[in-house]
Amino acid sequence: MTDVKTPYDELLTELKAVSLLGSCAAVLGWDEQTYLPPAGAEHRANQLGFLAGIGHERATSPRIDELLAELEGSGLLGDPDSAMAVNVREARRSYDRATKLPRRLVEEISRVTSLGQQAWVAARKEKNFPAFQPWLEQILTLKREEAAAIGYGDGVPYDALLDDYEPGAKTADVQAVFAPLRDATVQLVTAIRESGKRPDVSILERRYPIDAQREFGIEAATKIGFDFNAGRLDVAHHPFCSGFGPGDCRLTTRYDEHHFPGAFFGTLHEAGHGIYEQGLDQEAFGTALGETTSLGIHESQSRMWENFVGRSRAFWSHVFPSAREHFPEALSNVPVDDFYAAINDVRPSFIRVEADEVTYNLHIMLRFELEQSLIAGDLQPADVPAAWNEKFTQFFGITPPDDAQGCLQDIHWSAGLFGYFPTYALGNMYAGQFFEAAAKELGDLNALFAAGDFLPLKEWLNRNIHCRGKQYRADRLVEVVTGEPLSQEPLVRHLHAKFDPLFGL
Repeated sequence: MTDVKTPYDELLTELKAVSLLGSCAAVLGWDEQTYLPPAGAEHRANQLGFLAGIGHERATSPRIDELLAELEGSGLLGDPDSAMAVNVREARRSYDRATKLPRRLVEEISRVTSLGQQAWVAARKEKNFPAFQPWLEQILTLKREEAAAIGYGDGVPYDALLDDYEPGAKTADVQAVFAPLRDATVQLVTAIRESGKRPDVSILERRYPIDAQREFGIEAATKIGFDFNAGRLDVAHHPFCSGFGPGDCRLTTRYDEHHFPGAFFGTLHEAGHGIYEQGLDQEAFGTALGETTSLGIHESQSRMWENFVGRSRAFWSHVFPSAREHFPEALSNVPVDDFYAAINDVRPSFIRVEADEVTYNLHIMLRFELEQSLIAGDLQPADVPAAWNEKFTQFFGITPPDDAQGCLQDIHWSAGLFGYFPTYALGNMYAGQFFEAAAKELGDLNALFAAGDFLPLKEWLNRNIHCRGKQYRADRLVEVVTGEPLSQEPLVRHLHAKFDPLFGL
């Protein structure tokens, strides 16, 4: 006798097929950033465009709409937080969003951004924004078309793009939570500058052999809980993490023999993303309960492991002996307190991914403002370098010497990721709130870190955040886990607790 599938079972089968197609495309995207020979760029763009088209066709199948409608009218979704209700709710959201986009547009965005990323790599290397400008123009045209197709009610076009990364968030909401964080950040930066204290950062510019950096980075990522039996670490022009599905999560970083923090903290950061991916319910792959909540929540995990843990005094009291073994030439005569001060130096700098904890959010707010203007059409691509430099000087008091250290430093716009940047600062705020909540339940986290015990925090995150998948939207998840709505105050408390003693404030 043939088994008869219920509408819910059939829906899950369709959703998993769509996810498998997306996973295949993600592998090709990872390969493009790591191992693809330059001559293969156009063919790879065609491959990705083709897969995007097939995936879009499968994701917008009328049968999915029929199944969703049947389930929505069945009375089976009484508990809004149940697995079935969550999977149906998020499948409806994805379906309604996808059906607003024509296949032609989906394929073209995939194709153009694939080529655009290759153009960005070359332009960044040559410090030549005009070489990338035509690609940015094409990408902006496509993303504006996407925003118009999705719609944004009485809001602004940027809302439609932001919603793809932080579901339910509005531009005005983000602006409202950023304002007090910016004020608090500026005050702290000013106080640190006026303190006159400057750590010896030349420690970090000594020779750190790349092979040893890789070994030490993998050692540290393993300590905090990333499973290399289900992942790997490679090199890319811009660090990232790709979770392809159960048992396969890829990290990337980039190395500089005379700049220790870049690769090490980049590896910890991406390992934080990877721990989230590995903490998802593997049996729920393809459904909402097997997916991450939002990019802001994703970023909270990476920033927590990178900064709240990886830049803590307790962490280095545990790993510094190993660091000395890996880098005897650079660190044999360096006291751990001097090293700790150096990795927590605070001063304006050009590169976002290498920025200190305090100034980092200002880098995000700058990009948030600029890309809103780009999507609205108030800022033209040709004017981006000048606008970037003007705003950067206003925010940081220094001016980028070239485009590579200015408007070409990030891969995001070449990949069409407009609306992505604000999730980084939201992630820092979420991280502050989650870390405080974990400390209330687990006790003295620094004592655990100093003893090399990172498992309690990882398991707390697995239990409270990772395994929930998309059960809750980000704003509700924060309240469920911490008992409070999102606030900048926990992050600000963390920054003062760390940096006030370091700079004698």
